[in-house]
Amino acid sequence: MELLHQLSKPGSAGLVSTLIAIGLAFALAQLVSTVYIATFRGLSYSRSFVQGIPLGAIVTSMLMLAIGDSIAAGIGLAGGLSIVRFRTTMRDPRDMVFIFAGLGVGIACGLRAYPAAIGGTLMFCLATMLLFGIHYGARKQFDGLLRLVAPANPAAAEAISAALRKHTAHFVMVTMREAAQGDAFEHAYQVRIPNPDERPALLHAIDAIEGTTDVALHMQEPSLEV
Repeated sequence: MELLHQLSKPGSAGLVSTLIAIGLAFALAQLVSTVYIATFRGLSYSRSFVQGIPLGAIVTSMLMLAIGDSIAAGIGLAGGLSIVRFRTTMRDPRDMVFIFAGLGVGIACGLRAYPAAIGGTLMFCLATMLLFGIHYGARKQFDGLLRLVAPANPAAAEAISAALRKHTAHFVMVTMREAAQGDAFEHAYQVRIPNPDERPALLHAIDAIEGTTDVALHMQEPSLEV
């Protein structure tokens, strides 16, 4: 320990202080990752991304501890990092925010601003859980898309409208085009179905209409990534 202290530059953090700072950065960044996992909704889940949050915090904390109060070291680090080109693209801005949160934890711990690191992490996690819990920003208009082919007669159109009024809270026709050389029409409706139990009933009601074929209900979730 004494030899290590003698070899270190003056004013640099000791081994114990370094381990505490990096360990705390790792623990807090893991909390950020856990919140990301709990609030993630999508198809393109990346285990590497989740692991990258605490690992990035460790690297950032290590760099800040190495720089210390040296302006020259900070300038040199900025110049060195400018050479590296990070080409990883993130489709969701929310993922970028979590990356910055992990880096922020590492910077705060590297500066040994532990109250800011702990308080900032807790507030970030609580705010994330709150916004996720209240569905902040959600603007869901419809639950799915109903497609079908029906005979080209007023009776079939009226029967379809009656079934939609009975089993949906709201519906609107999106497209209607000719099929079977004008003997039938292909319909597409956006529908809102608050009760999931009504989905099979809607399909059965539409399918029971004479001459109706190719009935399909495509459920859509705006928070999912395709």
